[in-house]
Amino acid sequence: MRWRRHRGAQPGLSEGDLVDTWQVVSLLLDYPDAVLLGRVPMLRGVVAGLPPAQRDPLDVVLDTLERTDLGVLQREYVDTFDVTRRCSLHLTYFSHGDTRRRGVALVEFKQAYRKAGVEFDADTELPDHLCVVLEFGAVQDWATAWHLLTAHRVGIEVLRAGLAQRGSPWLPALEALRTTLPVLDGDDETALLRLVAEGPPQEDVGLEPYAMDPRLNPRPEPADTTALLGPTIPVGAPR
Repeated sequence: MRWRRHRGAQPGLSEGDLVDTWQVVSLLLDYPDAVLLGRVPMLRGVVAGLPPAQRDPLDVVLDTLERTDLGVLQREYVDTFDVTRRCSLHLTYFSHGDTRRRGVALVEFKQAYRKAGVEFDADTELPDHLCVVLEFGAVQDWATAWHLLTAHRVGIEVLRAGLAQRGSPWLPALEALRTTLPVLDGDDETALLRLVAEGPPQEDVGLEPYAMDPRLNPRPEPADTTALLGPTIPVGAPR
């Protein structure tokens, strides 16, 4: 199933607001740890400068981080993103499932990074991980990330629906991301309904060139976006 969406659409935000939103969402959707909690004051400063459509839902997530025990957050994160299929953070899973076509889609992500001047480190995380794509877009090439995100727009909607069904504390982060992307069109709605009803395609065969890759299975470890792009730059810093 190939998505044909919004190739010519443009973001409705300024570039600064777009990349700041993506950077914050990338951090908030990553595995929660003490480092993330220590960044909350800095993130609040960045979020305060965003338009209300992005600022308000991100403030909700930051409030949750401040008032919830870290152990509780970590258990909920694993139960949500590493166990629940509909809440996968890997974008190609929704359109290709566990089929050999997904291997081709993963290579396309790597090629997009390479064309933008980034050699992806495949030893840390799969290239279609949402946090990786958003980090890449925030600090390296927002236009390429925009293309990857809009090409998998329906998958992001399936993820949002899964988080909404769980009443997940990470749902507002997805809502903030959605405000930066094009709305669904008629074809999108049809594809979304089909995916929600049927789930991703299933074909338990090799995912060349990622066959037998343990990273395709749920795991409790966080995605390490710094291995792709180096240390995270402070959001809101001059570019």
